[in-house]
Amino acid sequence: MNQERILQVLLAPHVSEKSALMADAAGQYVFKVLPTATKTEVKAAVESLFEVKVQSVNMINLKGKRKVFKGRQGKRNGVRKAIVRLAPGQDIDFASAE
Repeated sequence: MNQERILQVLLAPHVSEKSALMADAAGQYVFKVLPTATKTEVKAAVESLFEVKVQSVNMINLKGKRKVFKGRQGKRNGVRKAIVRLAPGQDIDFASAE
């Protein structure tokens, strides 16, 4: 895999109450990723950027909602998320990752 591609796969961590509970309880972290990203690319990106061992990766495609803006139909963009489970005893600290 190309090193430039690996660095572009992860867009941002998905920060929510549910993702924080998953990180504390199960060692799972949620990231927003490119729509064309694969599980192997996400695994390589997380392992290289955060220097941790990834156990598994699950992918989720969320469709954009249909909304009405000032009487006109519109559609929000969809998002692809990756749920990354780390090996036991490992964690990611987003504050010191930069």
